[in-house]
Amino acid sequence: MTSDHLHPCHCEARSVAEQQLTACVCLDTELRVTYMNPAAEMLFAIGAKKAATIPFAQIVQIPEIIQDRLDDVLRHERRFTKRAVSLSKPGHEEPIVVDCTISPYISENEKHGLLLEFHSVDQQIRIARENAMLSQQEISRSLLRGLAHEIKNPLGGLRGAAQLLARELDSDEREYTDIIIREADRLHALIDRMLGPNQRPKLSAVNIHEVLEYVRKLTLAEASPSINITADYDPSIPSFQADRDHFVQVFLNITRNAVQALDGKGNITYRTRVKRYITIGRKLHKLVGIFQIIDDGPGIPPDILDSIFYPMITGRADGTGLGLSIAQSLINQQGGLIECESVPGRTAFKILVPLEVHDDG
Repeated sequence: MTSDHLHPCHCEARSVAEQQLTACVCLDTELRVTYMNPAAEMLFAIGAKKAATIPFAQIVQIPEIIQDRLDDVLRHERRFTKRAVSLSKPGHEEPIVVDCTISPYISENEKHGLLLEFHSVDQQIRIARENAMLSQQEISRSLLRGLAHEIKNPLGGLRGAAQLLARELDSDEREYTDIIIREADRLHALIDRMLGPNQRPKLSAVNIHEVLEYVRKLTLAEASPSINITADYDPSIPSFQADRDHFVQVFLNITRNAVQALDGKGNITYRTRVKRYITIGRKLHKLVGIFQIIDDGPGIPPDILDSIFYPMITGRADGTGLGLSIAQSLINQQGGLIECESVPGRTAFKILVPLEVHDDG
């Protein structure tokens, strides 16, 4: 996609452009949009049909240095690249930072124009962070599996020895052997929980809003009346193949954490959205569900924020540190990922899940 003469209207070139992670925008000599690929639609939050024939300056505020280079490339047909360009979108407070390349092209009907390619710096950082998180979690799980094997073997021997000893004792003398057996069983169960789910998901058509409403009603039934849970749903999200019980457990774990953080009073929001052409780890997905659980509590301590999905990491004195670790494992099984952003007054867990559309017909 960096040729000086791109033919975006050709079927083959269009097909390639629509699978690119790079946001590509074609402009005519009047700097009006003639084509946007899906990555550009996502980056600039506008559909290609709506953007067609609109001046590009109405979609995004272009810095003067880029505006001057657009005219220069049109006149002299020389490629130009600028890194870390800050673009402002109307109605958005936060600018987007991109690497920008401007190239000349000639369309199939011999008309001159410009090809703009935008590499989102923020997206690159997010992908790198996700890859690091997934790699660290896999290393953590591998270490846990090895540790579990080393613990379970002597634990099983200890329990067996206590059982044999108990057979030699009268019933009123088995108090201590019973304690050994119970504690061995408790440690065995704890290790199994640390390892996370070990069964394959039971797939069925899942309506994510039905699951969230189920969890919302369950939470409100056991929480303080001063806890409010509001819904901000995107009704266009389709049903998809997943394990419903797994999603109930994930949402319940995160919601209960939020309720405990609010300490009897506060607000929780369930928000669902869908985005196209999102990368999770190293894989590009055409359609991804973004499910958020947001609370206005005190926030997660900064010193544990980067490690909250690891086993035994918790900010509560009475916490086990297993709920979020298990939730992450369950979403990983679905090919997704859980992210978290937290500052005092706003903690947001974002669950990204590839959507496999379920055909009810």
